[in-house]
Amino acid sequence: MALPSAHLLLSLILLLFAALVTTSLSQPFKCATSASCRAVIDYVPSNVTTLSAIETLFSIKNLRTLLGANNFPLSTLPNQTLAAKQTIKIPFSCLCSNGAGISNKKPIYSVQPDDGLDHIAREVYSGLVTYQEIAAVNNISNVNLIFKGQKLWIPLPCSCDEVDGEKVVHYGHVVESGSTLELIAQEYGTTKNTLMRLNSIANDSSLIAGQVLDVPLRACNSSVSNSSLDYPLLVSNGTYVFTANGCMRCSCDSAKDWTLQCQPSGLRPANNTWQTCPSMLCEGLDILSVGNTTAVGCNQTTCDYSGFSNQSILTTLATVNTCPASNPGPDENKSSMIGQRWKFLFISLHLIMLCLHLLW
Repeated sequence: MALPSAHLLLSLILLLFAALVTTSLSQPFKCATSASCRAVIDYVPSNVTTLSAIETLFSIKNLRTLLGANNFPLSTLPNQTLAAKQTIKIPFSCLCSNGAGISNKKPIYSVQPDDGLDHIAREVYSGLVTYQEIAAVNNISNVNLIFKGQKLWIPLPCSCDEVDGEKVVHYGHVVESGSTLELIAQEYGTTKNTLMRLNSIANDSSLIAGQVLDVPLRACNSSVSNSSLDYPLLVSNGTYVFTANGCMRCSCDSAKDWTLQCQPSGLRPANNTWQTCPSMLCEGLDILSVGNTTAVGCNQTTCDYSGFSNQSILTTLATVNTCPASNPGPDENKSSMIGQRWKFLFISLHLIMLCLHLLW
């Protein structure tokens, strides 16, 4: 029986080593529900790249989706360069089933000459997935047999689960060297215990640089109806999204009481569903459109975005009382007590007179 060549043995050893490394860095996120949602993940390119190249690599339909996830100005050009090892957040649609979440049929990668699954996983997608995961979702039985031009679905890890009863944006955070669970929790507004529970981590010593960590990001409160095509509309702090076929821009700012701020985008519809953006007026108030506010006395009424259907953009009126609660001063308290005493004396006199009348 012929022994394998030294070159083949070396290749097998390298492949085994790569498998051990990549599986330790990328783990499926837990997802107990069967749902779809918006998710985000870090991408740390190995080389200098551009926003346009990242848009293509991750099958992002519109550049402004990428800009919103990173809170970049809309004026940012597609040829904007990113330095090697510069982290950028990638937005994508997550699909949960069978206890785990992965990106919903995207991104799609076209195999290049001399590509291998391990190279695609570790180098092209910076270890966000493993070659075994790519092989599994693409029904590849022989991981060494792929061909030029083959289309591969890259299953990015994600989740749609609520955390502690709250809807959140699950963020695949790539751990930096020297980071700790406490530092990550403080930076993203969560707790160390929550990170340990979500990621099945016992302590900081379990963290590995380059590991993809499931970090729950708080989302702004939204008026979007559960019948809307974009429900649930989850937007994390310091980011913005375009919805309703691109006709609405919604942003999240924790300084504004974690209330989702939506307004007309001023853009043409992003697809052929609508020729122009539908009306965004609130019913009964012809002069009030989405994002506008009017006030009468202490009552402040805002026309809020509440979702969209195939035919229209949905709106709702939200009214809040903006007057501060009055705290009575010492003189007001004294006057109130005197009034209560006079009322008590008046009632007592009436009762006494009634008793005397009965006795007579």
